[in-house]
Amino acid sequence: MAACGPKVTTSTDAPGDSGGGVADAEVDSGPTIDSQACGTLNVTLRDFQAVHPDFEGATGVDRGLVQMNLGMDGKPVFAPAGATTTVSGAASFDQWYRDVAGTNMTFVQPLPLIEAPPGTFTFDDQDFFPLDGMGFGDEGNPHNFHFTSEIHGTFKYRGGEIFQFTGDDDVFVFINNKLALDLGGVHGPESLTVNFDTSAAALGIVIGSVYKLDVFHAERHTVQSTFRMVTTIDCFVIQ
Repeated sequence: MAACGPKVTTSTDAPGDSGGGVADAEVDSGPTIDSQACGTLNVTLRDFQAVHPDFEGATGVDRGLVQMNLGMDGKPVFAPAGATTTVSGAASFDQWYRDVAGTNMTFVQPLPLIEAPPGTFTFDDQDFFPLDGMGFGDEGNPHNFHFTSEIHGTFKYRGGEIFQFTGDDDVFVFINNKLALDLGGVHGPESLTVNFDTSAAALGIVIGSVYKLDVFHAERHTVQSTFRMVTTIDCFVIQ
């Protein structure tokens, strides 16, 4: 699937024109994302080594790791004043989603979503090891267990959308630069769902407008890696 759906929402003709535009297409008034092509989501992966202070250490649920708003550079901002159960501090956390020579290695891969049932788009990998044999290698493990990932797209809020993530370890989802989902910590698969309508006021979103969706994830410990995204967003424009 090209993220996400086949919905046509623009025409070369004015509403009601019987000319050469797209027949029976929905036509939105005002600024729209729909005149741009829906794209396939990409995931930016950064490989780390087990010796990094935040990897292959303590385990446990560790909520509240990030501030409620994305930083000016579009990255999560570490919230605690010092070390937490699973993170040594702001300096080490700041390396998770930034290129740091000698500390991480960066790769970009497509993240295809599958439509099933109609109107619902899913990426589901219960053995999510996209960097096996790459970067710093598997370090004697059956898989490469030490990496972070981030996904970015822009969508038009039409009303009724949901976004669900199930996985391990950390997951932070931002909508309109605001934290919408927090699964921080080194833990087994956990799941949370964002209902855009019920969260609209907190996220500062209104139907008909265009917003950013940013997903940040970390795989920090053996022995499993699951990654499942489900959404009813029908089109992402890739930034």
